[in-house]
Amino acid sequence: IDYAVEEAVNSGIEQIILVTSSGKFQIEDYFDRNLELETFLAERDKEKFLDLIVDIGSKIDICSVRQKQQLGLGHAINCAAPFIAEGESFAVILADDIVTGEKPVTKQLIEVSSELGNSSVVGVMEVAPEQTDKYGIVSGNFLPENKRTLLMDSMIEKPAPSESPSNLATPGRYILDSKIFNYLQETPKGAGGEYQLTDAIKLMMAQEEVYAHKFEGKRYDTGSIAGYLEATVDFALSNPEFSEIMKEIIHRRSKDQ
Repeated sequence: IDYAVEEAVNSGIEQIILVTSSGKFQIEDYFDRNLELETFLAERDKEKFLDLIVDIGSKIDICSVRQKQQLGLGHAINCAAPFIAEGESFAVILADDIVTGEKPVTKQLIEVSSELGNSSVVGVMEVAPEQTDKYGIVSGNFLPENKRTLLMDSMIEKPAPSESPSNLATPGRYILDSKIFNYLQETPKGAGGEYQLTDAIKLMMAQEEVYAHKFEGKRYDTGSIAGYLEATVDFALSNPEFSEIMKEIIHRRSKDQ
């Protein structure tokens, strides 16, 4: 979640709405100021740790809202509706997807949205054809002036490979116009008995233009064990403070095999 907040900050976003649930108060506390702890660290000259926690609490304006029932991504986003002004665009960042690269993926989508008159834009990436049943999949026609951006004509939630219209998957980054809340209100329960954002976007597509953009960067699915482990190794290797430690661990394990 901290990486998602950092991505938002580096994309120029000024306010974060955390959609949480019962028992998740640690998330809110993590981003709040802890004056007692700050005083403790200052008195013991632990400036490195003091700077870290002050930075966490001052990065951005953060508020939270609770999703009282786990009824899907569409339902979770709708919980944030009171915080979004009419006519305002907002980003959706699913924190179990981490994307690294020179330019934050959310910033890429914000720029594309701005170029297209503040239209809604879905971040997409190519996946192996046999993996389409794990994602929302989109299709459409690429714009002549931008071969990474397409005008969407279809969006399907987790289609079987034999029924998928493309291999362009939505890993959890969106720029949406506030009008999406109107479509979420019209959306019935879909796959898994949940309110699917995919279904609301399809309703929006019938009334206005919605785009998808193939973002640049490497994506880690930390919602899976394999993706979490890969991210842990890669992030450690890229960090000067931990890279040698991780190399030594990998070296020892390879010798043990």
